[in-house]
Amino acid sequence: MGDDIRERIEAVRRRIATAAARSGREASAVTLVAVTKTMAVEAIRVAVAAGATVLGENRVQEARDKIAALGGGVEWHLIGHLQTNKAKLAASLFDRVHSLDSIRLADDLERHAAEAGRRLRCLVQVNVGGEAQKNGAPEEEVRPLLEAAARLPHLSVDGLMAIPPFLPDPEDVRPFFRRLRALRDELVVEGFALPDLSIGMTHDFEVAIEEGATLVRIGTAIFGPRG
Repeated sequence: MGDDIRERIEAVRRRIATAAARSGREASAVTLVAVTKTMAVEAIRVAVAAGATVLGENRVQEARDKIAALGGGVEWHLIGHLQTNKAKLAASLFDRVHSLDSIRLADDLERHAAEAGRRLRCLVQVNVGGEAQKNGAPEEEVRPLLEAAARLPHLSVDGLMAIPPFLPDPEDVRPFFRRLRALRDELVVEGFALPDLSIGMTHDFEVAIEEGATLVRIGTAIFGPRG
């Protein structure tokens, strides 16, 4: 298992570097977020030893146990939907939350981050596909959310995240990535500081990098198919 995970991480990093070069960027401009959902602590330790020190979890409670087992030396990102009743735990556990999608959640995270005496980095999740079953703020709600978050001293919103529709051909996903980047660029012109785009997973991360991803969330290409 250990050699397989190390080899997969090396292969993913090569693919990241190649895709970054195609978009005129250095590989260092793209952060690999290793998605550890359902993975055993032993497998995660191997990945960390191989250099995957930014880890993404979908569920707050699952992350809590893994964080306790693994200790320090890694950065934990919440990449899954965050319910407001889990905001207190999330604000104390994670270094970054990719799934801020409402003013109410921003207010809850602000309160709990203040109680924990820390400043929490966040990304606003945007529902770029307009899918009813997907989480994320509709595009028309992104500006009001950013404006509200800018007034909260214990939150730092520095980018956008999206989970576009799954389409068999990654090229068909490109317009959704391009739309998120265009939205980000519009917001930057308006004065928002949003350097990061969290887009792309195992199926489509190379296209996402070509379209400006600075964080890619990779699980299967590192750990193999989940059971």
